Amino acid sequence: MADLVARARALADDLLFPSAAEVDRLGVVPRSHFDALAEEGFYGLAAPDSGADLDQLVGVIEALAGGCLSTAFTWLQHHGLVAGLAATDRADLRERYLADLISGRLRAGVAYAGVIPTPPRVRAERVDGGFRFDGEAPFVSGWDAIDLLQLSGRDGDTIVNALVSPIVGHSLVAEPLTLMAAQGTATVRLKLDNHFIPDESVFAQVGYDKFVAGNTFAARLNGCAPLGLAERCACLLEAAGEGETAKALRSEQDEIRRRLNAGLADPATLPAARAAGADLAYRSAGAVAVATGSRAVLAGAHAGRLVREATFLLVAASRPEIRAGLLALARR
Repeated sequence: MADLVARARALADDLLFPSAAEVDRLGVVPRSHFDALAEEGFYGLAAPDSGADLDQLVGVIEALAGGCLSTAFTWLQHHGLVAGLAATDRADLRERYLADLISGRLRAGVAYAGVIPTPPRVRAERVDGGFRFDGEAPFVSGWDAIDLLQLSGRDGDTIVNALVSPIVGHSLVAEPLTLMAAQGTATVRLKLDNHFIPDESVFAQVGYDKFVAGNTFAARLNGCAPLGLAERCACLLEAAGEGETAKALRSEQDEIRRRLNAGLADPATLPAARAAGADLAYRSAGAVAVATGSRAVLAGAHAGRLVREATFLLVAASRPEIRAGLLALARR
């Protein structure tokens, strides 16, 4: 495991970043990108016995996000189901799917953000033999690349987590979204209309408060993508002869990384740290555009793509507290 982060950086530098402009142009991540991640063992990092510590997880996610955001963002969703099945008391589901998820032979996505707001955007109702799901999951990524989906709905104060196949039908409709960046994530709006899920597909039922508290670690990891993009920007600035600017931005990265880690012990501080990271990514991308000059506005330029991706990260995986923090930073 010692070379885990080094391998991620090599993959980002040698494969992901050189292809990032083409992925952005086509709006599709090549399957070979995901195959390369599987070959490196990166699909099992959320498993309890992976051996990866926090610094390694952070290093891998940052490196991949700085290589190709579409690839990294889609891949990152997979780990929610790995963690969920590793912790479930449903031994049948764990034995059937977990090993293939860890190896990357099966690839997964998640649709659980809709249960966090009140009222929830995705509701689950107990019926004979299972649950009926209704509502809308506004952003579900990886639709063309995943084999399994963790679908979560809220039944009163309980979150119902189920394992489903991402197959559309009369009660489950996926509407493709056109994004201004990271179109390769194949993100859809998922609409559920009286969608039945049998009990045998439910792998966890968790109290709402416990579910939200359990998202602290995921919230910290969601702060990795902006720092990964910021580091890629620092590399480009350094290559452009703007070493002092790169040095200053890296100093901010280090401080925000420290704040994000501290947020694991004090979750109330995480939104401000997340906001600072997204703000830094946006400013770093802007600095690359300035250093690049007029070529930055040409189609296919790294600078323009990074500015759009930094904009995407201002709102991706965000919460009202992060939004408030970003707006406060804008008023400085």
